[in-house]
Amino acid sequence: MPQTGYDIGVMRPGELDTVMQWAAREGWNPGRHDAACFHAADPGGFWVGRLDGAPVASISVVRYGADYGFLGLYIVTPEHRGQGLGWALWQAGMASLGTRSVGLDGVVAQQDNYRRSGFELLHRNVRYTRHVADTAATPAPGPHGEWVDLRQWDYAALRRYDEAFFPSGRSAFLHAWVSQSDHHALGLVQYGRLVGYGVLRPCLEGCKIGPLFADSPEQADALLRALMARAGMGSAVFLDIPEINPNALALVQRHGMSPMFETARMVRGTPVLPDMQRTYGITSFELG
Repeated sequence: MPQTGYDIGVMRPGELDTVMQWAAREGWNPGRHDAACFHAADPGGFWVGRLDGAPVASISVVRYGADYGFLGLYIVTPEHRGQGLGWALWQAGMASLGTRSVGLDGVVAQQDNYRRSGFELLHRNVRYTRHVADTAATPAPGPHGEWVDLRQWDYAALRRYDEAFFPSGRSAFLHAWVSQSDHHALGLVQYGRLVGYGVLRPCLEGCKIGPLFADSPEQADALLRALMARAGMGSAVFLDIPEINPNALALVQRHGMSPMFETARMVRGTPVLPDMQRTYGITSFELG
């Protein structure tokens, strides 16, 4: 049972920044501006457990429309584990999602625990990495289209393209994600139509690419090369691929990327798989 003096509620200003520091200590290597972008997705979707007023546990239960939610950032500070604090927070957070289908990316070792809470495995996501060997100008896209800076592209068209890759709309998050000043949000346009896009963002260590969506393997390859070129010489680059897309696996192998670890994409409720065959990199393990 949770201790006396333990209360649960939506995070107050600044508490999400604290939780991102916890995530860094767990080795999750968050992006430098993830807190602001995550908060934009659903300001009421980030919960904390406080013991005598001090945050000791966290969970994100972000609501995407009326039918879908995503769970992440489930952390209890090490000195407070084993006391029921995380479980009480889990129950409160899940209750806030109501009857929505809920997705999560959990470490493989916790799959059985998630199954006991009604989650079923959909597929594995695997993080791959490599270091950029040298600096280079953004390569030409060749016959695959032309590059556009998504900050200057029609946002409504970007939002429509993104809808094929996510079970429910995420307009507020998407706008924040592509608008951060030091995120590289690159689109590939062919005959005036968006045929792929990717975002590279600086993290505590190196850079992550996510999402990476494209209509063809060749377009995904062009985007990956272009985004890597913007990472800077010697930078570690990370890409989280859905293992059920064989073309995504071929892509990271072709670029000499090495697997680091994997997560289990699981869902409670009606599974709604977006277009996984055009998904070469998921957006984040925390928000889906």
